[in-house]
Amino acid sequence: MYVQRTTRAAGWSKGALSLLLLLTFPAISRAQNPSVEIYGFGMADAIIDFNQVDPNWADTLRPSKLPSFENQFGQDGRSYLSAKQSRLGARGEFPTDFGPVKAQFEFDMYGTGPDAGLTTIRLRHAWGQWRQFGGGQTNTQFMDIDLFPNTLEYWGPPGMAFVRLPQVFWRPKDTAKFRATIAIEAPGASGDGGTESQRVQLQGITPRFPLPDLTGEVKVSTGWGYGRVSGVLGKLKYDDNLPDALQLSGSVTRWGMGLSTNIKGRKGNDVIRVGYIFGQGIANYFNDNPIDVGTKAQPGNSVTPFIGEALWTTGLTAYLDHNWNPGWSTAVGYSRVDVTNSDLQTPAAYKSGQYFSVNLLHAPVPAVLMGGELLWGHRDNNSDGFSSDDVRVQFSFKFSFSAKIGG
Repeated sequence: MYVQRTTRAAGWSKGALSLLLLLTFPAISRAQNPSVEIYGFGMADAIIDFNQVDPNWADTLRPSKLPSFENQFGQDGRSYLSAKQSRLGARGEFPTDFGPVKAQFEFDMYGTGPDAGLTTIRLRHAWGQWRQFGGGQTNTQFMDIDLFPNTLEYWGPPGMAFVRLPQVFWRPKDTAKFRATIAIEAPGASGDGGTESQRVQLQGITPRFPLPDLTGEVKVSTGWGYGRVSGVLGKLKYDDNLPDALQLSGSVTRWGMGLSTNIKGRKGNDVIRVGYIFGQGIANYFNDNPIDVGTKAQPGNSVTPFIGEALWTTGLTAYLDHNWNPGWSTAVGYSRVDVTNSDLQTPAAYKSGQYFSVNLLHAPVPAVLMGGELLWGHRDNNSDGFSSDDVRVQFSFKFSFSAKIGG
């Protein structure tokens, strides 16, 4: 009996392999005109900073990186020159009888994380898609890339969702009028021990993500623009690894929703971009928001004197992109982030950030863009009454290129 079962399985496997080859080889042999596009730009930013910002983030204006106390980063008034926005990428398409296979790989030179402040390779996109399914690193499905205005400053409005994450997504519907996507994405979060951060017992706490984050979006488009709804749901566990009397392990649920729209002007010269996001423990998805989970006291509980609390956060972005004529344009708008701090966060913890920018851009030829931008950023601390501002002017020069092979 064992030999017969093995023989039948082998025969079935050979038949399945033959059928797979029969289906695949014609698809490959009949595939026509694969294409690859190489694209990118070189860009220089000249910045005059009238106040101050964290030197590791001087090429951007992130409200969370403004001083949390007087002269934290020295004296006001500095200037910078940067080429970090420069970018290189490639996208390709391989047609088959069963639908095209698409892929993209792209990086710029803006160092973040442990490379903050450096001009170094930073991966932006590395993903592919076949029919309804895709995977790799690309924009989270929680964010709306069309909400980003035509600005010169690299980081952009703080009050919108903006992060690129490793993910696997399914897009069952994608037409000119309707799109729906669901994805599992790499989770991430940051915690703030606050006034308890120096306690020895907290040094044994380690975060753990038992499941990937679940994200999704629905977008409905019409002649005037579109409306979009997105969401995210995740779980963060934190484990107490110290063998003592305290029991500090716990978990928080992270969730958020996003509402966004683009409204087009009648003559096609204007686009209004408005978005609002809200939720708990979703700072990782914000363009600029440092803390997902704070520390909350439990008075009278000697075993678990404090727990983690997913911080409630809201974000607003409102911008107008206006084309004066084919060669001149302006983007003007405002964005903000507001955090409900937990009771054990320090008085100097980040509470809210505001951002305003206006620019005038000129494209003398299609591959060249230059212009100037005025920016203002503002930071409010949790409860010590301190706030800080920064005003800067940025001039940028961008030279683009693109070459397509095949197709």
